[in-house]
Amino acid sequence: MICSLVLLIAVAAVRISSRSGLPSLLIYLGIGVAIGQDGIGVHFNDVGLTQVIGYAALVVILAEGGLGTKWHEVRPALPSAALLSTVGVALSVGITASAAHYLAGMEWRQALIIGAVVSSTDAAAVFSVLRNVPLPARLTGVLEAESGFNDAPVVILVVAFSAAGPVDHWYVLVGKIALELAIGAAIGLTIGLLGAYGMRHVALPASGLYPIAVMAIATAAYAGGALAHGSGFLAVYLAALILGNAKLPHWPATRGFAEGLGWIAQIGMFVLLGLLVTPHELGDDILPALIVGLVLTMVARPVSVFLSTAPFRTAWQEKVLLSWAGLRGAVPIVLATIPMVAGVDDSRTIFNIVFVLVIVYTLVQGPTLPWLARRLRLGETEPEDLGIESAPLERLRGHLLSVSVPEGSKMHGVEVGELRLPAGAAVTLVVRDGKSSVPGPTTVLRLGDELLVVATDPVRDAAEKRLRAVSEGGKLAGWLGTPGTLKGK
Repeated sequence: MICSLVLLIAVAAVRISSRSGLPSLLIYLGIGVAIGQDGIGVHFNDVGLTQVIGYAALVVILAEGGLGTKWHEVRPALPSAALLSTVGVALSVGITASAAHYLAGMEWRQALIIGAVVSSTDAAAVFSVLRNVPLPARLTGVLEAESGFNDAPVVILVVAFSAAGPVDHWYVLVGKIALELAIGAAIGLTIGLLGAYGMRHVALPASGLYPIAVMAIATAAYAGGALAHGSGFLAVYLAALILGNAKLPHWPATRGFAEGLGWIAQIGMFVLLGLLVTPHELGDDILPALIVGLVLTMVARPVSVFLSTAPFRTAWQEKVLLSWAGLRGAVPIVLATIPMVAGVDDSRTIFNIVFVLVIVYTLVQGPTLPWLARRLRLGETEPEDLGIESAPLERLRGHLLSVSVPEGSKMHGVEVGELRLPAGAAVTLVVRDGKSSVPGPTTVLRLGDELLVVATDPVRDAAEKRLRAVSEGGKLAGWLGTPGTLKGK
């Protein structure tokens, strides 16, 4: 009963967060605190269980984020994201740890742990905020890829700093990070490609099995990366990225299923982390958290962004926005449980500082990000993507494409014959205002129409590419050089 009530409250809270601009994680953490020891009185102090559930939730969140990331947006951002996730993390750890040691008076080991813990941007926070902030595709790609990549090196650093005995030399840590990233990337790409091939060529007996299979493949990538002593987080993100851009059958249903699991993972993880906190113990840790967070937000993050993006043509406005958009969330709080499980001295203090830091600076950064984007003139509204769902027709060796014509689509006003679909593909049905009709070559398409397109296997990809080209560039797409045409322009 309590779990159901918490879930319903959390779902209702999404509306509040979307209107206020606050990341939903703050509300979920608040729910956990409210039912915890200093609230209703539920006692929970199982750090090990929290860490296990937190890791599992992060796998689901990264998978959902990867499935929703568009390859054409993230591809140009990969070099910048790679540097931010490695060089940027190193710079951030060094600057933040120095502040924790010299300004907050912490021992070097604790300072390094805090520096590593808070240097990772949070995928859940970034993905949820970017849904409501219309940024240019290049910036969205950098932020999404960075949040998917930087968990891996940060986890390695936190585990190394939390281990008993002396910390490895820097070059040993660099070697470990490079090796684990390489293994994770190789496994993620392999499983993603094999999974996409299988999903496109095997007709499952029920459409509801496709979302389950996709999430199972993504989870298998994490397991494979972890078993091979590589980065499971990087593996699951890359595998999901490939699956999300592979034009799989029943994709809208799969995407909706993944989003639902992602929300459940966020709610469960944040409520559990809120339960783990004891608010009356936070008093002495507020000032250190504010100091470390101020240095992290105003010095460490900007320095890492400006230096990591120096090799690329990045405008100063974009660098400023990237600096402010380095949102922290569940990842740092989950990582702060690692030293607690390892028995590091003052690990509870580390956890409390990280918790306060995340709350305060997420409260500051999240709602102000849309305002900053407008002031920097970086807001961008893109037309809604052409909705295409594919179902395999195994016996006919073809595919049935369900196409929705969205607002802003230049397919509005185009005749069916002007689509110029390749031979082997045809529009077989048009549904408008709840009524269906078999179209002729002169049937004019309208916004809101639902089209059923049958395409044979050899021309399936070309047909979808042509439909997207017309949606973006109108009936003259191809003649005007619009990307995604049949000629590959």
